[in-house]
Amino acid sequence: MNVSSIVVQTLPKFLDEVVQSLKDCEVCDYHLHDEKGRVIITIEGEDVSEELGKLKVIEAIPHVIAADMQMAYSEDELDENIKVINESDAVPNVLNDADVDIDRVIYHGDLKKKDNELQEFAKSLSNPDGVE
Repeated sequence: MNVSSIVVQTLPKFLDEVVQSLKDCEVCDYHLHDEKGRVIITIEGEDVSEELGKLKVIEAIPHVIAADMQMAYSEDELDENIKVINESDAVPNVLNDADVDIDRVIYHGDLKKKDNELQEFAKSLSNPDGVE
């Protein structure tokens, strides 16, 4: 199951008409709007293809200037990411190894240095053992 939020834009003079059309179209759930013509809705679908079909219905509503997906939630992606997190060890292997030579440990304790040092630090995160 996918859920996506969409911001719909219309002119303020058509706001009431567009909001009512969104409420009546049965492909989305209306949440709120402002006086500038921005409307927040959500759509649900079994997959991205179904959501895109619903987005096309919304875009075809008279006086809709734009309808853009802002945030998307995919149940399958979330389940997969939770599985990765649950199966990973958040503590670097080096911290669990009593036999590692302390001189080989890479320390990145000061993050207030130059940007290039932060970039090097980010690159080193791909070294899960933390040992050169």
